[in-house]
Amino acid sequence: MFQDFHATTHPDQGPPRLKALRAEMASAGLQGFLVPRADAHQGEYVAERDARLAWLTGFTGSAGFCAVLPGIAGVFIDGRYRVQVRAEVAAEFTPVPWPETKLAGWLTERMKPGQRIGFDPWLHTMSEISELRAALERADIALIPTENLVDRIWEDRPYHPNAPFFAHPDALAGESAASKRIRLAEALREAEHRAAVLTLPDSIAWLLNIRGADIPRNPVPHAFAILHDDGRCDLFCGPGQTAALVLDEGVTAHPRHTLLDALTTLDSPVRLDPKSAPQQLALTLREAGVEIAGGDDPCRLPKARKTEAELAGMREAHLRDGAVMVRFLTWLDETAPQGGLTEIDVVTALEGFRRETNVLRDIAFDTICGAGPHGAIVHYRVTTETNRAISPGDLVLVDSGSQFEDGTTDITRTVIVGEPTAEHRACYTRVLQGLIGLSRIRFPKGLTGAHLDTLARAPLWAAGQDYDHGTGHGVGAYLCVHEGPQGFHRRSTVPLEPGMILSNEPGYYREGAFGIRIENLVAVQEAPVLPGGDDREMLDFETLTWVPFDRRLIDTGLLRSDERDWIDRYHADTLARISPRLEGAALDWLNAACAPL
Repeated sequence: MFQDFHATTHPDQGPPRLKALRAEMASAGLQGFLVPRADAHQGEYVAERDARLAWLTGFTGSAGFCAVLPGIAGVFIDGRYRVQVRAEVAAEFTPVPWPETKLAGWLTERMKPGQRIGFDPWLHTMSEISELRAALERADIALIPTENLVDRIWEDRPYHPNAPFFAHPDALAGESAASKRIRLAEALREAEHRAAVLTLPDSIAWLLNIRGADIPRNPVPHAFAILHDDGRCDLFCGPGQTAALVLDEGVTAHPRHTLLDALTTLDSPVRLDPKSAPQQLALTLREAGVEIAGGDDPCRLPKARKTEAELAGMREAHLRDGAVMVRFLTWLDETAPQGGLTEIDVVTALEGFRRETNVLRDIAFDTICGAGPHGAIVHYRVTTETNRAISPGDLVLVDSGSQFEDGTTDITRTVIVGEPTAEHRACYTRVLQGLIGLSRIRFPKGLTGAHLDTLARAPLWAAGQDYDHGTGHGVGAYLCVHEGPQGFHRRSTVPLEPGMILSNEPGYYREGAFGIRIENLVAVQEAPVLPGGDDREMLDFETLTWVPFDRRLIDTGLLRSDERDWIDRYHADTLARISPRLEGAALDWLNAACAPL
């Protein structure tokens, strides 16, 4: 199994660790210390060695941070985790709704003028520190870079990951690494930047057509890189990690610990992305007198615009995974009504079906299987301690994905065991209507995901309901399942472009009762010109995910005729695409599931 089910943290571990951290704060002359979820690469997923937030507090979500003061320790979490955090942290930690509550305001209300709060400059971005320092200085509170105080007290801290890197074929990437470096170096010269420092592992993996295994579920290398304006690239990584690679001429591997020394030798100006580069890099460059040019990571947008080869690979990966999901749903429909099935059984079975493809590299993330009230925990991870039996009348939410060499998948389906209630069907149908509304929209070029997010929420809003997470995130091509900069959420400022892949995943959650989420992946594409339409560039979405919805949960009385037609077309297309990959009971199940409404 890729996934295991042991609990990685326990609430009772937090209080003694918090006490030890406060002792270190006092010894360092600090009245506060910040403990983020992030590592030095600012990725959403971190290696065990870098899971400081979970180790200290018990909170295992993929976003958040803790601000520790002598009398209070605030755990800042967004809407996805407000149920989860209460189960994972001890009473000594105070959950804080974020981003509604700003860290600077929270600190200034609780600290006195002249006090000092420490932070590890490797774990916070330039923009984070700049914004926080400006706010705290107005209250005469000092923000002090320091060594990591959590690392001082973490006695059994795991070793740094050091998995070998491996090549990603040019045929799947759609462009050679040399071509990418030349193309991006030209953009650096046009901006009059002598070099760009790359800190995001997926950017480095994309640029050099390499993959790694340093972070669970994400095939990326733990590395830093410097791309020069002549196309040369210096790669900073652990010992032996490049031994299996034949690096391009112009790419040179160096020990990871030499990065800071290398920065001091660069000619000005050097590009750092203030949204992702750790503050430590800025401190090093400034001390060496090297001019910093703020700018986006040069790989992020090109990486988001998938090549035709990457799109073809993603399509095939989703067809393969669609057949897997149909086999799984067939099994679930046959097995769950008999009783005795648990959430762990469901997760184990689904991974088993994926392994039967014989090409599964990993799962894309730990599978979420929430039955009944557990479905309302947005990023629920089942453990042996929380494992719940699935009962008649339960909604079961399963959010999962695969890492194949030709693509990354991410799909959520919510199904009913037994008979649904009228409320189940009404809420499910509104969520499905939201997915349909976003799937079928045509929109002018230049719009961002923030402009389209409301389409997925409108049916819920009309009923006085909503959900506390973004509607969708970018997805990589055999890279991270969560990829920026594109997304469907209120904070998105990046225009959508052809080739970008995003998730479309509206939901509805009723704490203590049930959760519903339905998710397909879509790719942005140029929309065909309509007769009589204006002469302007329009975009729309290609659906990548082909798995039936649970028709038992669809209240057709709530659907408009065009929505009903869309579901029938989607199911007809699903049948045509997936049925050649199935036989026997799974094919019979698919035929029934895809029958017209």
